[in-house]
Formats: sequence, C-alpha cells, structure tokens
Amino acid sequence: MRVLLLAITVALAAPEFAAGRTHMYKYEAFLMGGLPEEGLARAGVKVRSKVLIGPAAADVFILKLVEPEIFEYSGIWPKDAFIPATKLTSALAAQLLTPIKFEYTNGVVGKVFAPAGVSATVLNLHRGILNILQLNIKKTQNVYELQEPGAQGVCKTHYVISEDAKADRILLTKTKDMNNCQQRILKDIGLAYTEKCVECEARGTTLKGTAAFNYVMKPAATGALLLEATATELIQFSPFNILNGAAQMEAKQILTFLEIEKTPVEPIRAEYLHRGSLQYEFGSELLQTPIQLLRISNAEAQIVEILNHLVANNVAKVHEDAPLKFIELIQLLRVARFESIEALWTQYKTRPDYRHWMLNAVPAIGTHVALRFLKEKFLVGELTIAETAQALLASVHMVTADMEAIKLAEGLAMHHKIQENPVLREIVMLGYGTLVAKYCAENPTCPAELVKPIHEILVQAVAKGETEQLIVALKVLGNAGHPASLKPIMKLLPSFGTTGASLPHRVHIDTALALRNMAKKEPKMVQEIAVQLFMDKALRPELRMVAAIILFETKLPMGLVTTLADVLLKESNLQVASFVYSYMKAMTKNTAPDFASVAAACNVAVKILSPKFDRLSYRFSRALHFDAYHNPWMMGAAASAFYINDAATVLPKAIVAKARTYLAGAYADVLELGVRTEGIQEALLKVNELPEKAERIAKMKQVLKALSDWRARPTSQPLASMYVKFFGQEIAFANIDKAIVDQIIELASGPAIQTYGMKALDALLSGFALHYAKPMLVAEVRRILPTTVGLPMELSFYTAAVAAASIEFQATVSPPLPANFHAAQLLKSDISMRAAIAPSVSMHTYAVMGVNTALIQAALLSRARVHTIVPAKMEARIDLIKGNFKLQFLPVQGIDKVASALVETFAVARNVEDLAAAKMTPMIPSEVATQLSREIFTSKISSRASSLAGDMSASSEIIPVDLPRKIASQLKLPKGFEKRMCAAIETFGIKACTEIESRNAVFIRDCPLYAMIGKHAVSVEVAPAAGPVIEKIEIEIQVGDKAAEKILKVINISGEEEILEDKNVLMKLKNILVPGLKNRTSSSSSSSSSSSRSRSSSSSSVSSKSSSSSSSRRTSKLVDAVAPIGTRSKRLTSSSSSSSSSSSSSSSSSRSSLGSKSSSRSASSSRSSVKSSSSSSSSSQSSSLSKAKYLANAITPAVTILIRAVRADHKVQGYQIAAYFDRTAARVQVIFANLAENDHWRICADGVKLSDHKLMAKIAWGIECKQYMTEITAETGLVGKEPAARLKISWEKLPKSINRYAKEISEYISRMAQEAGISQAKVKNNAKQIELTVTVASEKMLNVVLKTPKMAIYKLGIGLPLNLPFGDTAAELEAYQNNWADKLSFMLTKAHAAECTMVRDTLITFNNRKFKNDMPHSCYQVLAQDCTSELKFIVLLKRDQTQEQNHINVKIADLDVDLYPKDSVMMVKINGVEIPINNLPYHHPAGKIQIRQSGEGIALHAPTHGLQEVYLDLNTLKVKVVDWMRGQTCGICGKADGEVRQEYSTPNKRLSKNAVSYAHSWVLPGKTCRDASECYMKLESVKLEKQMIHLGEESKCYSVEPVLRCLPGCMPLRTTTVTVGYHCVPADTTLNRSEGLSSIYEKSVDLRETAEAHVACRCTAQCA
Repeated sequence: MRVLLLAITVALAAPEFAAGRTHMYKYEAFLMGGLPEEGLARAGVKVRSKVLIGPAAADVFILKLVEPEIFEYSGIWPKDAFIPATKLTSALAAQLLTPIKFEYTNGVVGKVFAPAGVSATVLNLHRGILNILQLNIKKTQNVYELQEPGAQGVCKTHYVISEDAKADRILLTKTKDMNNCQQRILKDIGLAYTEKCVECEARGTTLKGTAAFNYVMKPAATGALLLEATATELIQFSPFNILNGAAQMEAKQILTFLEIEKTPVEPIRAEYLHRGSLQYEFGSELLQTPIQLLRISNAEAQIVEILNHLVANNVAKVHEDAPLKFIELIQLLRVARFESIEALWTQYKTRPDYRHWMLNAVPAIGTHVALRFLKEKFLVGELTIAETAQALLASVHMVTADMEAIKLAEGLAMHHKIQENPVLREIVMLGYGTLVAKYCAENPTCPAELVKPIHEILVQAVAKGETEQLIVALKVLGNAGHPASLKPIMKLLPSFGTTGASLPHRVHIDTALALRNMAKKEPKMVQEIAVQLFMDKALRPELRMVAAIILFETKLPMGLVTTLADVLLKESNLQVASFVYSYMKAMTKNTAPDFASVAAACNVAVKILSPKFDRLSYRFSRALHFDAYHNPWMMGAAASAFYINDAATVLPKAIVAKARTYLAGAYADVLELGVRTEGIQEALLKVNELPEKAERIAKMKQVLKALSDWRARPTSQPLASMYVKFFGQEIAFANIDKAIVDQIIELASGPAIQTYGMKALDALLSGFALHYAKPMLVAEVRRILPTTVGLPMELSFYTAAVAAASIEFQATVSPPLPANFHAAQLLKSDISMRAAIAPSVSMHTYAVMGVNTALIQAALLSRARVHTIVPAKMEARIDLIKGNFKLQFLPVQGIDKVASALVETFAVARNVEDLAAAKMTPMIPSEVATQLSREIFTSKISSRASSLAGDMSASSEIIPVDLPRKIASQLKLPKGFEKRMCAAIETFGIKACTEIESRNAVFIRDCPLYAMIGKHAVSVEVAPAAGPVIEKIEIEIQVGDKAAEKILKVINISGEEEILEDKNVLMKLKNILVPGLKNRTSSSSSSSSSSSRSRSSSSSSVSSKSSSSSSSRRTSKLVDAVAPIGTRSKRLTSSSSSSSSSSSSSSSSSRSSLGSKSSSRSASSSRSSVKSSSSSSSSSQSSSLSKAKYLANAITPAVTILIRAVRADHKVQGYQIAAYFDRTAARVQVIFANLAENDHWRICADGVKLSDHKLMAKIAWGIECKQYMTEITAETGLVGKEPAARLKISWEKLPKSINRYAKEISEYISRMAQEAGISQAKVKNNAKQIELTVTVASEKMLNVVLKTPKMAIYKLGIGLPLNLPFGDTAAELEAYQNNWADKLSFMLTKAHAAECTMVRDTLITFNNRKFKNDMPHSCYQVLAQDCTSELKFIVLLKRDQTQEQNHINVKIADLDVDLYPKDSVMMVKINGVEIPINNLPYHHPAGKIQIRQSGEGIALHAPTHGLQEVYLDLNTLKVKVVDWMRGQTCGICGKADGEVRQEYSTPNKRLSKNAVSYAHSWVLPGKTCRDASECYMKLESVKLEKQMIHLGEESKCYSVEPVLRCLPGCMPLRTTTVTVGYHCVPADTTLNRSEGLSSIYEKSVDLRETAEAHVACRCTAQCA
C-alpha cells in the first residue's frame, strides 16, 4: 500500500527543471483564421524556434529562444505553404533572442521579468510558451476542475490524469472553457453603449472558444520531465449565431523535448524589470487599426503628406480612397505626440481646408489628447463657437473614458467661457455625464466622487430656484446613470420629501427620466422608487405614466405586473389606466428574449383587465410597442412609442419614440426622441392679450371669492421641449417658451433680418463657388482577446465616410441693378443663372477577424466600398416681364460611373518590415470555387442517389440520365451571378446601365455568413446613348400672349376625326330629334372643310306620351356621362319635353340632387339620380361639347412647356405641353405631344365646367389620343336633404398594365376595408365605372359609398377633424368674412370642443356624466369657468324664483353679458345695456367675440378666449369650451378632461361622491337677506344631529363638504337631501365656530351621512 501511494505521489508531480541543467525543446506554434472547410483561403502566423529553459535562482528560471523564425500565411488551405517573414525575423532578432526570467513553483508560473528593450508583443510570445508550463496538479485527484489563471485570464479548466505504466509515462489532459471565466482578459473598444443580452445568449452564441492541452511526462526522482506538450485552441465567431456557420481561429502549439545540456543559459547584461505575470499584456495593438499596416517612421511628416492628399483630391469630387486615407490620418494622430499635433495646428490653422480636415480628425483620436487639444484651442480663442460645438460633440462620444478625460471634461464644463454659451454648456455638461457612464461601464468599481460635482450643482440650483440649471444637472445625472445619484434624485420627487413638492412639474418629469439609466445597474432600487411614484394617486397623471415606463424598462417580475393590474382595476384616472393597459397589451406580442418573462406576465394581466379597458378612446394616453427578433440569427429590432395626454385634447402632452436593435448577443437603444407640447395648442389658438382692466379682474375675483375655498389650477405655460438620445445618452435638448418665440418673431420682423437678406441676395447675384467635404468615422468597434500562442486575435468593425459637394453659381441681371436696389426690381429684370453642383460620397466598411499587431497582421478582411457622384450643370433664365422661364441641363464630361458598391473578402498577411510583399488572397477564388463546388456537388449526388442508383460510381462527376429529376432539382449548382441591365431614353440621349456581380460561399452552406463572404459588386453607369449628339436638355415655360410663339409642333387635325360607322344615319337622327341642329351642323361642317373638322355631341330629348302630363309628371334619370369632345354621342334625358325645355328657363341650373339615401345594410340598394332643374344645363352642355376637338383652332395657348433635347444637327427632339383656357366656355385643355415629326402618340386632357355644381374631364391617350380614354365627372347635390358630392370615373378601354394594377389595388382596398371593419357587399355594377359618393351626415360626419365594378364599399358616420361649413357653422363663419385662417381655426376648434348641456333640470357634463341639477332659487351657480389664474371667462347660471326660467351671465374679456328670456323671447344685455334682437349679430370691436341669434335662442362665440359657444333658449342651455381648455375648466360642467371617475370636483379640489353636493358646492352664496339678487342662501359646514361612536368613543361630527343653508333670519321653503362626508371629534372637544370650523374642509372624511340642504328661502322683514 505504501508503495502504491508513493507511485501516485511521484506520478502527479509537476514538471521540474533541475539545477545545473538546461532543457532544450523544439517549439512550433501557428495561428490560422478562415472558414472551417478546406480549399478556401486562410490567413495566419507561424513561429518556430528552439527553447532553452534553465534555472537562474531558487524558483526562478530563465527562458531563451534559439534560432527563432516567423512565417506568414495567405493562401488556399492546405495547398499553399507558409512564407518566411525573414525581414521581420531579422528586425526582431534582438528582442526574440533576449532571455527572459520567470518564477515557477509546483507547476505554477509566477512573476515574469524582462529587460525594457523587449516589447510587449514579443514578451507575449514568451508568455505563450510559459502558458504551456502552467499546471495546477492536485496530488490526491486524477479528475478535477478549477478556475485556473493563464495567459488568457482565469478560466474554468478540467484536468484528467492517467498513467501508462508500461511506457513509464504520465499522460495529462486539460481543457479550458473560454466562455466560462472568472476573469477573461479582453479589451472592448466602441462597445460602451451596448448592453449584454443574457437571455439572447442563452438561445445562441456568437463567440465561443475552447483550448485543449495534452502532456506526456516521464516520472523522475524529484518531479517529472516534460517530454511533449501540444495545445490546440479553437475560437468560433459569427455575428449571426455560430450554430448557423462560423469563421474560426485555430491555434496550435507543439513543445517537444530534445535534450538536456549542461551549459547554463546566461541572461544579458541589462536590468530585468518586473513585467507582470503570465497574463497577456496589451501593447501597441490598441493604437493599430487592423485594416491597414503602417510603417511609422516620422509621424508628423506622414500626417502632412496625408493632409495634402486629402485636401488636393477631395475638392471637385470625393476620392474613392478618401475614407481609408482619413482612417490612416486618425491612426497617425493617435501615435503622434501632443506637441506634434500642436505644431501641425499652428502650421495649418490659417488655411481653411487643412484646418477643416484636422478638426474632423482630432475627435477621432479617441483619447484625452483630443479633449485637451480642443479645450486649449478654444480657451485661447483659436476655435469658433460652431467649430468647438461640432468637435466637442463628436469627441465626448469617441474618447475612451479614463480619469484624465473626465477631469478635462469637468474643468471645461466649469469654465466661465463655456458657461456663458448655452449651446457649448449643454454639450459639455451632457458629455461629462456620458464620459462618466462610459468609464463606469468598463470599471464596475466606479467611484461616486465622479458625480459629486453635479450633486453640488443640483443642491445650489434647488436653493436658488434656478429651474433651467436644475434640469441640466438632472440630465447630466441621467446620462451618467451612477447609482450614487439615487438619493439626491429621490429628494426632488414629490413623494419622497418636502423639497420636491415645491418644484415645477417639468422638473419632476426630468427627475423621473433621470432614473432610466440607473435602472440598468440597480433595477430593484429603481423599481421601488417607480412603484411608489405610480401608486401615489395625488401626483399628476403624466408623472405616474413616466413611472410606469421606468417600471417596464426594469423588466418587472410577474408579481409586480399582477400588482399593477390589481391597481388598475381600482384606478380612477383613465389616462393612467389606458396607458398602462395599452403598454401591457403591446408587450404581450413581444418576441425579444430579454422581455420574454415580461410578455408572459402581461398576457395574464391583460386577460384580467381587457373587459374593463379594451374599448377606451384613442384620446387617452397609449403605449405602442413593435418588435421582431429572429432567434437563429440572433438579430432583431424593436420600436416603442408613448403617447401621453392628461386632458384628452387633440395634441398630446408628450410623445416619446425610441428604437432598439439586437445583434450578436447585445442590444442598444439606438435613437430616442421626446417632445413635450405643454401649452403649444393654447398659445397658437388663444387671444394673445386679455384686457387687463381693473374692473374686469375685480368682477371675476369677486365671484371667485364667494366660492368656498376655491383654488386656481396651475397655468399651462406656452412651452415646448424636446430631447434627442443617441445610444441611451442624451446629446441635445431644447426648451422653447414664449420669450424665445417672441425673440424669434422680433428678429424675423426687424430691420436686421432685412439687411441680412439683402446682403445674402447681393452675394448670390455676385456669384460664388463653394467646396465642402465632411469626413466622419462612423463606427469603430473592436474586441481584442489573447490566444494561447500569445498573439492577439481581434474582431473589428470600421465604417468611415467622406461626403463632398462642389457648388458654383453665377448670375447676370439685365438691365444691371443699381447699388442700392430693391428686391422688387428683380421682378422687372431678365435674370440669367448658371450653376454646377457635384455631390459625391465615398464610404468604406471593414470587418476583420485575425491577428493584429503593430508588427504583423494576418486576418480575414471583408471590405465594402460605396462610391457615388451625381454631377449636374444647369443654366436658368427668368424673365418675369415676358413670362418666360428657361432651364438648361448641360452634359458633364469625364464621369460615367455615378454609383458603385463592392464587397470583397480576403485573407490578408503582411508585416511592417516588408509591406511590399503583403498578400491578399480572395476567400473564394473562382477556380477554387469551381473545383470545390464540383466535389460537394458530386458528394451530394452520391448520397442522394445511392439508394436509387446503386450501380453509379461514387466518384462519378456526371449526373446519369436515369437519375430522377426531383433529386437533380434539389441540388444547388454553384455559380457566380452576373447580370448587366441597360435602359436608354433615346429622346434625351441618355443611357443607364446597371451591372451586378455576385459570388459567395452559399454552395458550401446556406447561411447568412457564407452568403456575405465572397465578392459582390454593383455599379451604375450613365452615358450618352447611341445616336445623334445631344448638346443639352432644355426645359422652357412660356406664359401669356407669347405662348403661341413657342409652339414647335402644330397638331394636324386632318385625318384625326373619329370615323363613325354610319355617320349619315346618325346625323339624320339628330336632325329629327333636335330641330335647329341642321344649321349648326352644316356650319360646323363647312368650317371644318376649310380648316378642320370636329365631332360634336348633342343632347337628345324624348317627349312624353302627352304634353299635358309631361309638365306635371317630371321624372329624372341619372346623367351617366356627358360625352366630352371626341367621344360618341350619348343619350341625355331631359327633365321635360324638348319643345318646352328650351324656353322654360334661361337661368343656370341649381344644385343637383343625388337621389336616394345610402343604406347601412347594403350599399347595393343605394340608387343615385341627378335632377336637372332646367334644360338650360342640357343646352349648355351641348354647346360646350359641340366645339372643336382642339382649342388651338380657336384660341392661343395660355402656357407652353417645351422639354427638348438640343441636338448638334438642330433637329427637334423632345416633348411639348400646351395648355389652353377658354374662359367663355369654362374649358381647359392640355395637350402633351412628342416633338418627333412622325410620332402621333400624345395625351389629351380636357376639362369643362358644366355648371356651378358639375365638372367634367376627359383624359385620352395613345395614337392621336384615340387608343385609350377615361372620363371623370365631379358634381355636388343632395342625397335626400343632405349635401353630397360624387366623383365618377368611367372608361372605354384601358391598357392591360393599368387593368392589372387596378385589380391588385381593388383587392388591396377590399382586404384593408375588411380588416378595418368597413362594410362591403358583392354586387354587379357598371363594368367600366367607379363611383365615389360622399354625403354630409352632419357637420362633423360623412357617409361614404364606393362602387367598383364588382363590389360596393361603404362606411357611415366617418368622423372629421373639423366642422364642415354647413348649417349653423356656415352662419357662424360669416363673421370672419374672407379671413381663411380664422375660418379654419374656428372650424377646427368647434369640431373638438367639449360640450355641456342642460335640458330643463338634467345636466350633462363635458365628460358626458348626467345628473339632475336641483338648482337653488335666485342664486348663481358657476356653470363653467377658466380655472387657471388667467380667468379668461366665467359662465354663471341661475333660475329666477318667479318664472322658473334660466338666466346666464358670461364674464369674458371686458364684457359682462346676460342672456335671459323675456315674454318668451330671448334677450341679451351687454354691460348692462339691453341689445335689441334686430341689432344682432354683435361683434366685439377688439376681441374675436360675437353674439348672434341661433335657431330659437342666442349664442355667444369666443373661441380665442377658450369659450367656443354659450347658447340659451327657453328649454336648453349649452356651453362649449375649446379643445385647448380641456383640463383647465371647472364648475358644475366639470373639467373636460375625460376623467369620468373624477368628475365631481369641488372648488377646493375635493372629490364629492354625490352629484347634488357637488352642484351645490359651485353656488355663489348671498351676502345678506336684503341683497337685491334675492339669493338668501350660504354654504356652511353643518353638525350631524345625532351622536356617533367613532373609534370607540362618543363623538360629534361636522361636514367637510359645504351644505346650502338659508341666511340668518330666513326660513327654508324647499329642501333636498344630500349625502356629505363628516369629520368626527371627541364629544368633549370645544370648538370655536369661527376658528375651529375654518379649516374643517381640509379634514379627512370619517363617515358619510345625509344632511338637509335648503334650495329655496324666504326672509322675514326683521332679518338682519
């Protein structure tokens, strides 16, 4: 037993390097990247050397490389061989041959020592060898696992030890899981804004790595001799999930024992410094871009060279390689010293082009150097405000956040020059928060001291009441997202302290929004705060909805979702209920993995809530969420939109929209926009200034003082605010208030803007040339991770773009303008302009996977290059006096290719010492693809056909004839896709060609990654077409009398007349049916024989059976179509006999009537007809339609448009458009024709006004306008008694393509109508006609019927956003005369006004709550009033005691208006003066207020004051407030905010449970019993008559809601019972009635009991 234990102990000993001996090993390692399949290109690096390991001191050993060699690889694997990098090996020989020292105890590598001359890259190669020696051997276990430190970090490692007793060998295997590490060494750049999606990675992986080590050791007396060690590492990566195909990096190391030498290894004579441990050390690769390798010898000189290239080659158009050169410039700036950058700036700051490129490149340096440079140059005044703003905005997002950068940003933010400029202050302050957020993302132990300066600003802003400063500080803390800010932020919220209660509402909103980024780090803590905010029903609805948004973003658990659902069931605010319910409902359809648990919880909650909230109107707040996530590809996108309202107005309170993307196991909130429109609608529509008369204010306040404890609502300031977030960081915000708007208006209307405008116009006329280029590093995303070899593997994504534009402009004015000319003189001048513009864009995108160091690169490189240039040269001439406009497009020489895109994937290998020998091998060369595809194709044939064609040879490459076709069709034959498509516009001599080429690896594996790899090219070329040379393209417009002079092609009428089948028969029939037509026809014929002939259409009339009955029985039929010029005659049925109709009326036809009403059950039952009220319309149609086909024979054109190509041989080529207008016949004709001599294809459009209620148009096209034709008729009339309009489109023949598209559109409309719930019925209508009828159902609703050949679609009661000008609205609009803006405003406000009505004693509030109003006699009640401090209006209601009639008093502007009945007639009194009814309507001289008769009553309109209408007649009263007053009114009509559950709000904002108590609370009490108003009641708290036992003790109770009682000395004549709330106090408590009851209305409600309210009183003569 003792022998066995000893053997195990010896077997498990770690490798030993004995004193006095030097172990020699052969070492070979390579790192190779590519696709796993053979026969494709790969790139790699190989290192080969002998390794000497010997002791240097106790537990310290020395390692030396002997005869090291470096190889590089770029070729087809495994056919091609590694190529020696001899120059690189020679250059690194000194470093490679330098011995290093390392600590080694019991198989564990400790500290590593090396001279300063050994670079980090070379030292990492040594670490790769030491990593093999790292063995944590447990002497008591043969199979175990642990988290083992290594070169790549501390990762999970599995050990298996076995013994080959016969061979006397110990076999050890260890494997590492690189995806399971306690501390993984890697470096991420550009990923600070992304969040890891753990749930996404649970379903798939984008990056996976593992390593396996195999050891063969021979037991020795004191340890073990390492004979052989091999290490294999495999890393797979795909942006679309590695399960669907991935690229891979394979590393292999072989360490083989050679011999033991007695010669010790001697270190060099240099100081050995402690250089860390076994763990990989990041070096120069951080500054090295992987897309190119630069040999940097003199950075400053190389920067100058690239700047010269960029400036020289990006003037007229952008150079194709400009993005790559820009990246090269950035790389050089990163390497350069700060002093060198300053020297370059000093050299070029006075040269605008160089200055521009430098300022665009400096932010992309990405270190604190960029911030330091910008700070110093701005403070010394070398940068303008615009330059600084642009550069700082880019810098804060590109700079890697470290303590130095944060300190620089803090110093810049606090500097007075930054604080003085609002724009720079906003950029730097928000940027400081962003830098803190980025720093904390990389450093989990992020110190709270970073946000303390902002906390101090926050405290100072609260103390000083500086709202704007407070909001800025909150946004900075929101960007930073540091959990240490939670406590300071909580103090500003209304539910968590006294400080927050006094702050403005918008501060509360911004405070809550600042919690969102903190929720990503501390979701539980933020959840607690958000839940408390949401549960506090005393808070404003908007704040509670923001709290709900925060809650959902924290991925709230099932229990919390259920809690929210339970709260919503009892929620009194419908805005909040609608918002949260809609959010839950939207989340039920969520497909993103990170919200899967929330979606499941919301599904349950929605089932609970849907019966109650599923039918809420869209006027209430809503949340929308859409997403799509594809699990196999680990890709997705989501979009959310929040519509927040708090008063059910048309314009919402706030709108927030954001977009999120998912990719490669991470997500990012790419963009978010938020807009708050608080008071914008009110500011636009209300009257600007109310008359501030003391008398008006005094009257208003006197009324309000009488109300019991009335409190004004907060005034909604005219304010708009917006913010923009990019990747979760707020980059800009703006608050616009009335002061800013006034400043803009003052500036725009002041003399300064006119002076500036004249200067700009003068500069424009003088001509200018502008060249502008904008470079941008759009994306730089890198992940660097070490491999077992010691070389870094990098995954990178770069996008850079350069946009350039060259603009030249010249202008000539004839006659020349004087020095101080007026702009109006240009209208009398001949202006010639010449312009040339050439916008161009070049964009490069690179994706890299492989080795990237400053010395050598070996990687897969996917490169996408896009280049576009669209040049244009043009000349324009404007002569307003002659009405001539000419625009000429000149050809641009030397540019054929206007757009190109090329995507290629290479295996790249290059080293810095021999850049000329760099090799780029296409990933899928064409010959390799062919060979490889044949092999794959053959194997597929063999496998699929073996069962059916067993005798076929497995190596056969020919498909046998007898192979079933089904199998052959399933096999994908790999081939490149190449296509060239061209199109020519011969008229203008232009030819455009698109060439597409694509070759990928899909034939190997059908997945997204393999589809991208290969070569894809698209190019678009524009060149002159074959044929005559085109000098230019000209567009000329001539208006007025000279339009005829520009006609180039006169339409030849001869031969174009339509040939009728039997013309003579038809003409005879016309003569019989229409007497008198013969003369007209003959004259027409004679005129046509000399010049041209035209077809005429006339109406025919059919006499009734008896002339006597024809006058009494007038039947009308639908005039299906009045044939316009050039169509066959159609029958027109007159409304009376032909003999009498011509003389019965000479007046124009009155409004037509459109037949029977539409039925809601079936649209097919609808039949429309037009009643012709007189035959004059028929005769007018005949006369207008009997004229020439072309108006050119009778009148000159009104407009001529020529679009032509000017040829070198001066032949005419192009198009001509001529428009004719016959004013007498009310006819318009447009002829579009080709200028080619033998081309008779044209378009003829003809329109005629048949009457004031009917228009008709015909559009014909084809050869001589005879091939195709369609007619359009539009008419207005009546359906029953309702106004209506009808549009009818009919045709004879249409092209097949139009028929096909029409069928598709018809099917789409039918499908959409079905989804939208619109009624439709299948009926057989006219096969060549579509008819749309729109009937006015009411001022706000339409009935629509659409008839197509095969069906009828109808929708009744379609609501409109405005009131149509019919009925009462038409009369009300008369006051605005011709002011269309005011008319439109009135129609809009009336449509959306909230309405309160009272018929007899039943009142319906603005929110549609109905109750019986038991009105007290002779006392005014506040019916409705403006409840803000502005007091724009008050509407009072009372009922007199004698006649039991309603009286209304309106106080508005400086008017005091009384509406009341007198002798059953409505009367109006203004400021105490009675206005006779005959003098109405009354218009206020200053404000937009009108009083007019309306039906049987009188109405007052004042929409700009918030009061849309007040109406009173003998039985009804009506009050309407405009939309922007919703939520700002009070009185017995309510708040008009849609909150029916909070309707009964008393003057002190207490919610009453009883309608009678609520109505009485708005009574204006009387003062004395001798008051002339005869109001003898007052509101007071009453004591409960009976004693109550409350909380176990005898108590007396007083009402906390006022009750109507008669004044002292008066007795009740009529009473009513009202239920009110009581507050109870102990029975022995003594209350002074004047003091103790003064605050009774503030007390809580302990119980509810009935009380007696007095509603009519009579006073004695002796009353006080």
